[in-house]
Amino acid sequence: MIVEFWGHEFKINIVLGCIGGFLIAIISSMFGFGGGPFVVPLMTVALGLPMYLVVGSSLLAIFFNTLMGTMRHYQFGNFDPVFFLIMFPAAILGGFIGPQIAKRMSPLWVKRVAGIGLVLLALNLLGVY
Repeated sequence: MIVEFWGHEFKINIVLGCIGGFLIAIISSMFGFGGGPFVVPLMTVALGLPMYLVVGSSLLAIFFNTLMGTMRHYQFGNFDPVFFLIMFPAAILGGFIGPQIAKRMSPLWVKRVAGIGLVLLALNLLGVY
């Protein structure tokens, strides 16, 4: 399958993408975690897509889950409208600016920055800093 995005064409193996996505969905459902950390490498390494395209696609994939989760938390009373009003415009603005920056950077540097961010997040979640 050939995908065209911003004037660039990318050839991807749709069968590999479907099988990989299916397996990631099953495994993440079995163990109760999001599949994002596995879908992004699938799309970049196995399918050969650039990082600026993968990030947007990944965000679209989680949008509907996030929307449903937000609605359910609102129904349970676990929703802070002030925090939402602060974060929502910032997230929308970042969603427009981020891909523009990533497109102008070397794909290697985009991957390095993403890797550093993931390591820092992991260290923070582990309580190291």
